[in-house]
Amino acid sequence: MWMHWENGSNYGEARAAVAVGNTVDGDYVYQGSFRPLADSGVRDHDKPGYMSRDCGLFVDDDQKAYFISATNENYDLNLYLLTADYLKVDKLAAVLFKGGHREAPVIFKRSGTYFLLTSGATGWDPNQASYATSSSLTSGWSALQNVGDGNTFYSQSTYVLPIQGSGTNTAYLYLGDRWAGAWGGRVNDSTYIWQPITFPSATTMNMSWNNTVAIDTSSGTITGATRNFQFVNAKSGKALEVQDASSADGALIIQSPPSTAANQQWGMKYDGAGYFTLSNVASSKILDVPGESTADGVKLKQWRSTGGDNQAWSLTDLGGGLFQIRNKHSNKFVGVVDGASADGAAIEQRAASSGDEQKWKLVIVK
Repeated sequence: MWMHWENGSNYGEARAAVAVGNTVDGDYVYQGSFRPLADSGVRDHDKPGYMSRDCGLFVDDDQKAYFISATNENYDLNLYLLTADYLKVDKLAAVLFKGGHREAPVIFKRSGTYFLLTSGATGWDPNQASYATSSSLTSGWSALQNVGDGNTFYSQSTYVLPIQGSGTNTAYLYLGDRWAGAWGGRVNDSTYIWQPITFPSATTMNMSWNNTVAIDTSSGTITGATRNFQFVNAKSGKALEVQDASSADGALIIQSPPSTAANQQWGMKYDGAGYFTLSNVASSKILDVPGESTADGVKLKQWRSTGGDNQAWSLTDLGGGLFQIRNKHSNKFVGVVDGASADGAAIEQRAASSGDEQKWKLVIVK
């Protein structure tokens, strides 16, 4: 594993670091940090060796490994050939897009064509991703072309994962960071998005938005779609719904047995700052904390969209397919009143508990 290393207080060190392990999800042994080619006499902004910030690894078909990282205060991308054991830099192979001010470099190869996916340099804030292609790693790269939307679906490129099927098919999955620093959050609150990449030609790529992704490793295919969801309570097994399928502002949110009814279906719209609005498919109204209350026990209702924080919700993955749903304004969690299992029981906000009445399973509506 190669990574970006800093001292914990600023980005002035700009070093690479290496750790090794026998399995990707096991223990690692730290090998130390350094600036690439620090012993070669090169200096980058008054320190020995090249700066190394956003970075990535690529292993070519001949098993030669390359490390690419942002240097020269993120204005250049240096591509290094690694030693045969992958633990050290052998040499500087190329400087790519010199002066281009690019970050988050990702290299992958498809049918003999190299793709380099990068972001602009805007700190924690997401921006438009761009890519270039070449038949050689070290030269001949095309001009950059945009991919995705203007902020790459509120993400920054971190990796492209090939999904190799049992036959000849290989699909490619974009992995992107949603940095919490973009909204002033802790880095550990950052999340990810995955999106399928499509290829109109040998040297072009597209990426459109999908809120669900199905990966078939046997066939080497990835299917994306935009769907609605049910929220099914872990304790009662009942689904979140708008009472009586009402379309009125102020209609109560209750639980009922899961069904195909539209008043149990919810759309999720990301706000770019770590939160979602949850809109009911039947009414087009938004899950809302009435009166912007911060009190425990307030029953949730639906309301027309106001853009208020009392209509913004974060989803915390608890594992096992379960989530907690927290309101941005009140910091309280969605649960069933008194942990009831009865049909028609009201849905409330309350301080966090360890109870299953505050845990929800997201079910994709087919």
